[in-house]
Amino acid sequence: MRALALALAVLLAAGPARAASSATDPKATATQSPKKPMRDLPSPYTPGAPLGAVPPATGRAPDFAYGAYQRGQYITAFREATKRIEADPKDAAAMTLLGELYNQGLGVRQDPVKAADWFRLAAAQNDAAAMSSLGLMALDGRGVVKDTKAGRRWLEQAAAQGSPTAAYNLGLILVGTGAAADEAEAARQFRKAADAEVGPAQHDLGVLYLQGRGLPKDPTQAAQWFRRGADNGDLASEVEFAILVFNGIGVTKDERLAARYFSHAASRGNAIAQNRLARLYATGRGVPKNLVEAAAWNLAAAGQGLSDAWLDQALAGLSADDRARAERLANERIEQR
Repeated sequence: MRALALALAVLLAAGPARAASSATDPKATATQSPKKPMRDLPSPYTPGAPLGAVPPATGRAPDFAYGAYQRGQYITAFREATKRIEADPKDAAAMTLLGELYNQGLGVRQDPVKAADWFRLAAAQNDAAAMSSLGLMALDGRGVVKDTKAGRRWLEQAAAQGSPTAAYNLGLILVGTGAAADEAEAARQFRKAADAEVGPAQHDLGVLYLQGRGLPKDPTQAAQWFRRGADNGDLASEVEFAILVFNGIGVTKDERLAARYFSHAASRGNAIAQNRLARLYATGRGVPKNLVEAAAWNLAAAGQGLSDAWLDQALAGLSADDRARAERLANERIEQR
C-alpha cells in the first residue's frame, strides 16, 4: 500500500458518528480536536447520561417519577414529579425532571422557557444537573437570553458540584480558546468527566495526550483513554484506538485487533472506519484479502462523502458480478444503520 498523507481531519456531524474530510491510510494518526459541547446529555434523567442516568441520591423512597421517565411513561413522570413538588417545594430532583420534560417535549408541549424556569428553581437548591442544563441553554440562547459568560458560570458551578457532563462541556469551552493555561484546565475538567466514564471526555482527553496539549504528550495514556472510551461506546474513541493499534503507537501493534475495532466501528456507520476496513480487505492486512468486502465498505464510506482514489483504482478490475455483490452488501449495511 503506497503511503498517503498522515493528517486525519475530522468534521463534527450531528450524531455521534463523524466523517473524515479526506481519505487516509490506516497508518494515519489521530489529530482531531475535541468535540463540541455535549448537548445531548443535559441531566441525570437523560437516557445514556453519565453513570447510567442515575438520579441524585435524596434518601427518599424509590423515585417513581424517574422510573416512569426511564420506561418512556412521560405523562406519568410529569404527574409524579409534580406531586413530589407539591409535597416538597424544595425537591430539586423533581424540578430538574420537569425541566427536562419541558426541554425535550416529552409528555408535555416542548417549552424551553418553562424548562429554564424549572432548572433555575432546581439550581437554587444547588442541583448540579440543573446548573449544567442552564449553562448549555445560555450558551445556545435556548429558553434564555444567549449569554456565553453566564453559560460558562453555570457550567463552572455545576462542575464544582460534581457534574461530569458540566466538567466535560466546560473543558470544551476552555480548550477552544487556544491559551495554554486554558488547555491545562480543560485537561483537568476532561479528566473529571473521563473518570466518571463519560466516553466523549475519554476521547478528548486521549486527543490532548496524543497532541501534548494541556499536559505532556503521552501516546500510551492516549491509547488507554481511547480504549476506555471505546469500551463506553464512544465511536470516535473506537476509531482512534484502532488507528493506534494498527500503527503500534502507545500500544502493542496488532493489525488483527485493529481490524476488529475498525470492523465494529464500520458496522456502526463511521465512514473513517469503513474506509480503513476497506483498505485492510484490499491489502489483506489484519483480515483475509477480500476485494468484494473492500469494495462494499468503500462504497459505504463513499456514500457518506469519503471517497478514496487509491481504493477506486485498486478495485477497478472487479468483475461485474463481484461489483454487483459489493453494491448489495453496501446497500444492506447502509439500510441497517
